[in-house]
Amino acid sequence: MSVNNFESAFVHNVYFWLKNPDSEDDKKAFVTSLRKFLNASKYASTNFIGTPPAATRDVVDGSFTFSLLVSFTSAENQQKYQDEEAHLTFIEESARLWDKVIVYDSTTV
Repeated sequence: MSVNNFESAFVHNVYFWLKNPDSEDDKKAFVTSLRKFLNASKYASTNFIGTPPAATRDVVDGSFTFSLLVSFTSAENQQKYQDEEAHLTFIEESARLWDKVIVYDSTTV
């Protein structure tokens, strides 16, 4: 993702802790479902799927299994994303895989 293409009006950060973080099958199923969802989303401008880096500092929380950063052109489009069929399907397919989810949303200053 190029910095020039990053939409900064509304940013949605999601952190997932899988129930079985060492299971390659669970990780593959989760990422497959997540990519399918993001590819079908009508509202997400840009997205990034990540994992904690191997080397961290004391201030870095690397306890999550996956992170997702999604940007939107507006808060309204983020709400439409929450309600769209692709997002609801992702939750239905993948909720069984995670133990915990935390969301941090931000709007531009």
